[in-house]
Amino acid sequence: MNNEDPLRVEYPAGLIRSGVRGRYANRYREGTNIVLVEPDLHKIFPDSESVNRALRRFAEEHQMSAN
Repeated sequence: MNNEDPLRVEYPAGLIRSGVRGRYANRYREGTNIVLVEPDLHKIFPDSESVNRALRRFAEEHQMSAN
């Protein structure tokens, strides 16, 4: 059995102890819808709001429905 502390020195013990177990468990169970935006597009669409706005405009112009 290895008794060495596996905690890296760059991780302060106080930071580890301040964590909340299961903090994001409910969000994880709900699922996510993640899309990766290429770096060149990230300059134009830096956040979810800008991406969703552009997609809604595209859908309206092409008479698409989310339903």
